[in-house]
Amino acid sequence: MKDIRLFTSQPVAKFYDSLFLNLDLSFIPEFPKTGRKGFSNHAMICAFIVMKCESFSMVTDLVDYLNNNLLISHYCGFDISAPLPSYWTFDRFLKQIGNDVLSSIMKSQVLYLSKQGIIDTSFIGLDSTPIAANTSQNNPKSFLTNKFKPDNQPKADADCKLGVHTASNQTNEKKYEFYWGYKNHVLVDCISGLPIYELTTTANTADSSVALDILSDTHSFLSIKECTFLADKGYNVKNIYNQVHALYDGECIIPLNTRNTKDTKILLSMQVVWHLSGGTSKIF
Repeated sequence: MKDIRLFTSQPVAKFYDSLFLNLDLSFIPEFPKTGRKGFSNHAMICAFIVMKCESFSMVTDLVDYLNNNLLISHYCGFDISAPLPSYWTFDRFLKQIGNDVLSSIMKSQVLYLSKQGIIDTSFIGLDSTPIAANTSQNNPKSFLTNKFKPDNQPKADADCKLGVHTASNQTNEKKYEFYWGYKNHVLVDCISGLPIYELTTTANTADSSVALDILSDTHSFLSIKECTFLADKGYNVKNIYNQVHALYDGECIIPLNTRNTKDTKILLSMQVVWHLSGGTSKIF
């Protein structure tokens, strides 16, 4: 048998070997208790991690990569002396795996990194990024006049919603575009840049409406006491300031949102009063 190490870059192989050695999947059943054994759930999860690390957008690319890099397949946990999973096996696994499983994996890794002192919650930031649904109505080359009408739900994705995002977070930004899809809200450790918690919602969900839930869920497994919370103008809401101060003894660094107010000096003075009063002022 040919040496499989010759067909894969050694730095890449070393990366995946180290990655999977430090990935705890012990709380996930590797094989079903009854029925056909099939492929290892752990190996399938590792394969999709490879797919994201290699920035593959199609499962077919992942299948080709694993078949051409058997060392990586071995590190994932597959038996490379037998045929590897087909496209349909990967596709079926992806549809069946629950989001709760992926959330548990992320929580486990975050706690491990916290114990190692790699991440902490002293300085955290929250932001969202748009995820466009796979529908022709998001195609910029489409000139249909009603493609972004709220009642024109895409047939290709019955769950997605109509959202809007701006080109930047500047307070005077006026460039924006509509899209059908979702939002991925990510809480990060601003020092290391590593994610701590994530939540995916439909595109019509306001960023500020889920901020407190994200902080609460994070605090349930990793304390965010005395944190400094960084966010953009979309989170400039009274309740967020009050809850971060009252529940977590923290402080917020959030730009002013000048919506519906032309006098920014009034807004600025209100925010100063809020800070001087210890975050309990009712006028803001």
